[in-house]
Amino acid sequence: MVVIDAKGISKRYDQTIAVKGCDLQVASGEILALLGPSGSGKTTLLRLIAGFERPDEGRVLISDRVVVDVASSVWVSTEDRGVGMVFQDYALFPHLTVADNVRFGLHNTSRKDRQRRVNELLELTDLVPFANRYPHELSGGQQQRVALARALAPRPRVVLLDEPFNGLDPELRPVVRREVAQILRRLGTAAILVTHDEEEALGVADKVALIRNGEVQQVGTPEDIYYRPATPFVASFIGQADFVPGVISGQEVHTEIGVFPCPPNMSPGPVKVMIRHEAVSSKPGGTMATVEEREFLGGEILYRLRLPSGATIHLEQRAPVTWPVGHQVPVEASLSNVIAFPGSPNEKS
Repeated sequence: MVVIDAKGISKRYDQTIAVKGCDLQVASGEILALLGPSGSGKTTLLRLIAGFERPDEGRVLISDRVVVDVASSVWVSTEDRGVGMVFQDYALFPHLTVADNVRFGLHNTSRKDRQRRVNELLELTDLVPFANRYPHELSGGQQQRVALARALAPRPRVVLLDEPFNGLDPELRPVVRREVAQILRRLGTAAILVTHDEEEALGVADKVALIRNGEVQQVGTPEDIYYRPATPFVASFIGQADFVPGVISGQEVHTEIGVFPCPPNMSPGPVKVMIRHEAVSSKPGGTMATVEEREFLGGEILYRLRLPSGATIHLEQRAPVTWPVGHQVPVEASLSNVIAFPGSPNEKS
């Protein structure tokens, strides 16, 4: 069942287009990551769905209920949309205990029912031992779970999370995001997670929507986005990708580092072929490339190599071999899934 259905959403601030014609759907129990660089419009789109901003065009349905429709002048306020919100700074009340913070969003129920719901959520989020503590007495991860419990208290069909893990220490971030995802899935709550961290999006979400300059570029599973990017921007933003020149002739793509099967539905002519770092290896008889830069990453060394055409590719070398800058290395690429785009690599993506 589709819980969030946004269609043709647009928002402009003076002459700046923040969101342009965005369509987005989230099913019950699904976590969708809204991913993009800073200033791409992802937080604005989240705020339009939540009701903190009014769109200039489009409509939004939550659980089949129209909450905004610009063409029909329909507008439902944020508090009546049935959404829970988790902010980047958590927005906890410092003068309230953990239990009282969770209780804050509960209304129109008996005192007994409110306490039962608070107890359920404290148990679910492993916060029972901290029920009577105040926010400043908690760790960042614990504060994050309080914010989530408070958002879930009224049993919303939708939870919207705006960069919720940014304030956490790097080593704590993966642990907390896994905990949050587990809680949301256990409850079957639809969620949109705004993030600029691709590892976060790929690791947590069921689907990823990649947004650039206010436009949704592609929506799909993490595997779809990584292995079958729709545009050069998606290919380069998700994972590590280089592009080398190629020419489609017949059923093959000819490049300086190999000949590969032609992707379906592509016309003959020049293309740029996506090469992931893990696809490149050093092999006798391969194309000679020049080491331009090397970066030691602990378990591996990342080399930037320049090909005869001037295109650059990267190679991850895990063997205990060190090549100095200027060294000539024979390389080839092994592509199980060939992704190519019309044009040449030096064109703007």
